[in-house]
Amino acid sequence: MSSSSLLIDLRSYDRETRRHHHDYHQLVLPLAGTLETSIAGREGRVGGTGAALIAAGRDHAFAATSEDNRFLVADIPAALAPELELLPAFILLDAALGHYTAFLKSELEQSRPGSHAQRQMLLLLVQLLIERCGGELQVDRRVQAARAWIDGHLEQPLPLAELAAISHLSQRRLSELFKNCYGMTPLQYQLERRMQLAWTLLENGNLSVQRVAERTGYNNLAAFSDRFRRHFGKSPRYFRNLKE
Repeated sequence: MSSSSLLIDLRSYDRETRRHHHDYHQLVLPLAGTLETSIAGREGRVGGTGAALIAAGRDHAFAATSEDNRFLVADIPAALAPELELLPAFILLDAALGHYTAFLKSELEQSRPGSHAQRQMLLLLVQLLIERCGGELQVDRRVQAARAWIDGHLEQPLPLAELAAISHLSQRRLSELFKNCYGMTPLQYQLERRMQLAWTLLENGNLSVQRVAERTGYNNLAAFSDRFRRHFGKSPRYFRNLKE
């Protein structure tokens, strides 16, 4: 894999122990069977509700405990999600993450690898893990202020001039620093967070699709539905129907 590309697919492993490292983060989520894993000298298992996060550059070894195994594996460029460096090597998946993993599996089985929808779903999964497992980058406080404003005002338009003033930066400098820290511009970040919030509200809440659209900055339901479908490859009502 190129260090600048992103990949998510389904993989199985043999029982022979293998050891290596790579310059991208790797997330290994359990679907069937168990994978014995050692990451930077720490032993653990991927199986049941246990997942593994292998940060870029860390030596790791792995071997399946049986022939019947399957895992959802995501290779993530370090620059795309630098916060993953701060998460623990072994992670317990809660019910929501478990359901989302199952959804990703079904999507991978039904569509071609590397689709835009899969990329967006993976970015959402990364954000969910970061939110649940904690860890903050040592980010310039001015950029943190801009991010905090975006997170707290997802239902509002993004006034770049106001955001720059809050950050005490020029618009151009803010965009440069923001992209260096988070791998995307403020506008791209706002879109990702809006779509993440929309998916969470549809999957776990009781709000109507119209209300979800409004909560994520869309007064026009058709525009929201179109953006959501382009992001995830499914309509908002598809996720709502999963809950019903």
